[in-house]
Amino acid sequence: MKDVQRQTRSYLMSLFRQHGINPRGDLGQNFLIDVNLIEFVVRHADLGPRDVALEVGTGTGGMTAFLAQDAGHVISVDIDRNMSTLAAEAVEGFSNVTLVNQDILKNKNTLAPEITDLIWQKVASLPGGRLKLVSNLPYSVGTPVMSNLLASDLPWERMVCTIQWELAEKMAAEAASSKYAALSVWIQSQATVRILRRLGPNVFWPRPKVDSAIISIWRDPEAASRIQDRRFFQDFLRRMFSQRRKHLRSVLIGMYRRQLGKQAVDQLLSDIGQKPDDRAELMDVAALIQLANHVCKAVRSAELAGGISGEGNPEEPDDVDVSEEVDENETF
Repeated sequence: MKDVQRQTRSYLMSLFRQHGINPRGDLGQNFLIDVNLIEFVVRHADLGPRDVALEVGTGTGGMTAFLAQDAGHVISVDIDRNMSTLAAEAVEGFSNVTLVNQDILKNKNTLAPEITDLIWQKVASLPGGRLKLVSNLPYSVGTPVMSNLLASDLPWERMVCTIQWELAEKMAAEAASSKYAALSVWIQSQATVRILRRLGPNVFWPRPKVDSAIISIWRDPEAASRIQDRRFFQDFLRRMFSQRRKHLRSVLIGMYRRQLGKQAVDQLLSDIGQKPDDRAELMDVAALIQLANHVCKAVRSAELAGGISGEGNPEEPDDVDVSEEVDENETF
């Protein structure tokens, strides 16, 4: 087994000078230089021979080599060709590593199909294969990578990643807190979230301007089974939290004005015991799942019937603000 090179700050600075390159801030390249923390992340991933470890942001291969020691296979993805070259040197001798020089994302809401195909192939090659995301995630792709993996059909079991502290707070936030968002509900509705450790800028090179966190996310199939239609639920949360401070009745009438009239919305809220003047930011995960399931059923029924369920003009409901303000901080 190849010895793992411990990639300290001095080692990385020397390596970059040798190759005549510099870290790229536009790609969020902040390398984790505390080897104890790298080992901490890998240890909490609890990798074994049946695991495919997906690493996004290969960097110079410092974490990749540790992953390769424990995982059945490692797929490590980096958009920067220079990093892929350096990583290839770091993992030389490991036969269970596939380096991919490509963007992990097809777009903000979709993982690259070539990479998902590769993941399925490697998972299928291992008896009882399963997927774990284990990464020092670049800040710029933390949200789309984790939320899109959650939305996919890939057989992931766990995510253990370093991400921006503010993002970790949002993922773990509870209802009524200032950090509570659509992303909080989306993740907690299908997984268990735990912040393992807060990290200061000094454990990275170059140093970021903000703190980071090591976060652990465990898949919870039983919790996810409560959601009747995940695609509908994801869209529901995005739109609902773009108007998080508005009254529930007003928001629902505006969101589904082509399918549900005011009477239908009033009846729906009454059926589940939800107050019309409640707000999304105050509703817990279970309540939002229940609401989304009932709305989904009502909308689908109205669409099948080819008309509007309930009274009222779907285009201009009186005393209702139908504008949908988009808060970019709530997209995921």
